[in-house]
Amino acid sequence: MAKDPEEWFRQADYDLETAEYMFAGGRYFYSVFMCHLGIEKGLKGLYQERSKETPPRFTTLFICSTR
Repeated sequence: MAKDPEEWFRQADYDLETAEYMFAGGRYFYSVFMCHLGIEKGLKGLYQERSKETPPRFTTLFICSTR
């Protein structure tokens, strides 16, 4: 079952909040990784919200941000 855009946005917020906690704890590498995941999920939510289609299974942020 496909996620709705709001679910993508909820997951993106959670990932970015997790990144803040990791950054505060000095876990910088994992903080950056969680930021990447959060941005990717946010872009997928925007893609789905604007196109009314399920986002493709890509992981390249550049491709996602240009569609």
